[in-house]
Amino acid sequence: MLQLQNYINGQLVAPLSGRYLDNIEPATGQVYGQLPDSGPADVAAAVRAAEAALPAWRARSAEERGRILVKIAALIDANLERLAQAESRDNGKPLSLARVMDIPRAASNFHFFGTAAEHFATEAHVQEGVALNYTVRHPIGVVGCISPWNLPLYLFTWKIAPALAVGCCVVAKPSEITPATAFLLSELCQEAGLPAGVLNIVHGTGPGCGQAIVEHPGIKAISFTGGTATGRQLARTAAPLFKKLSLELGGKNPNLVFADCDLAAAAATSIRSSFANQGQICLCGSRIFIERPVYEEFKAEFLRQLKAQKVGDPLEADTKQGALVSEAHLNKVLDYIKLAHEEGGTLLAGGHRVTLPGRCAEGYFLEPTVFENLPHDCRTNQEEIFGPVVTLTPFDTEDEAITWANSTDYGLSATIWTTNLTRAHRVAQALHSGIVWVNTWLHRDLRTPFGGMKNSGMGREGGLEALRFFTEAQNVCVKL
Repeated sequence: MLQLQNYINGQLVAPLSGRYLDNIEPATGQVYGQLPDSGPADVAAAVRAAEAALPAWRARSAEERGRILVKIAALIDANLERLAQAESRDNGKPLSLARVMDIPRAASNFHFFGTAAEHFATEAHVQEGVALNYTVRHPIGVVGCISPWNLPLYLFTWKIAPALAVGCCVVAKPSEITPATAFLLSELCQEAGLPAGVLNIVHGTGPGCGQAIVEHPGIKAISFTGGTATGRQLARTAAPLFKKLSLELGGKNPNLVFADCDLAAAAATSIRSSFANQGQICLCGSRIFIERPVYEEFKAEFLRQLKAQKVGDPLEADTKQGALVSEAHLNKVLDYIKLAHEEGGTLLAGGHRVTLPGRCAEGYFLEPTVFENLPHDCRTNQEEIFGPVVTLTPFDTEDEAITWANSTDYGLSATIWTTNLTRAHRVAQALHSGIVWVNTWLHRDLRTPFGGMKNSGMGREGGLEALRFFTEAQNVCVKL
């Protein structure tokens, strides 16, 4: 049985308590490994290691730090298959998805930020004949990075890479549900020659380990991705300690389909944006609003393409949808399907647990599920389900579509389908969403800011925004 270890001060070490948690493979429902059940003492050891490593790491040039990050990126690429296999087994997602999205994007995170820090410019302001003011951005110090279970290595590295690039040292906690690739990253960091203590990975639960990271006085900033309720609790803890916070939280994202769009492209991409990673992506478009003249045509095409969404063993090449991440999460999604029926929804497809033959007989599989005839303000259309469940709703006017799209407490992302460029810009700016895609979905440019409005979070990740978050500005004024 695979037994993971913490990565502290450059070494793989057991938890100080000696306690371990079971790691379950979602596709089989079976325990296949164990991970440390770490607590405050392990976090304290990681912080001490990070504090000891900080002076030398921050003193290195951006180019020197960047070389190591680029080397880690190359090692991720070189170990793509091993990492993809581990990600699929740990999370339940199709192996094909891990190969083309999760692992390559993790590598690109290290590569991008490894080079971006060299272009992080100092600002200067001249007061003619009086003074020269210039701004120096210093690494904030030891930071905490807490990542979720849905895109484990991708989002873990998304936080760690910019922190390391600007000269911070990191205490990081992956989700206890999907810890495997974070453990493998520990080994790659050793191989790359990352100095001891610069990155420390501590495994454990949110209450036992994550809370200790947030509470520790030596950690100056927290970058967290996860549920809104957890983010709210984290903020309550961090605010009195004056920690810098970046919170990327939940979403209930609208997908607006106008009658003048390329209907085939809109349907095909909407299938992907609804059900990719079993609907367990915070950016999935779970509320699809379709202009009434094309509602029936879009619905028919969407349901036709849905038939090709094979639910199956994540290791099989033609599987489009794997297992949900845990039995508890499967049951939560099934409860929402029951709720949608109670709220008067008409089931168009799916709605049931799937039992597969062979090794996956006890896995956590669910049919991709589609409802219609639900009001925009019902719970099914207002609360984050985070699974393969979407609703179809016709709209009559642009204003109606915008009002319904903005009606939730969330504001993470939105998608617009139209060939009218003026409408695209107008509607995009009217939506209360941190990210708006037009005629595409999940397109990523690492130079752009990423984050949500309203209850979808605070702060921005990506590009210069991430580098700014992990630094603090110092103004120097020199009298001329």
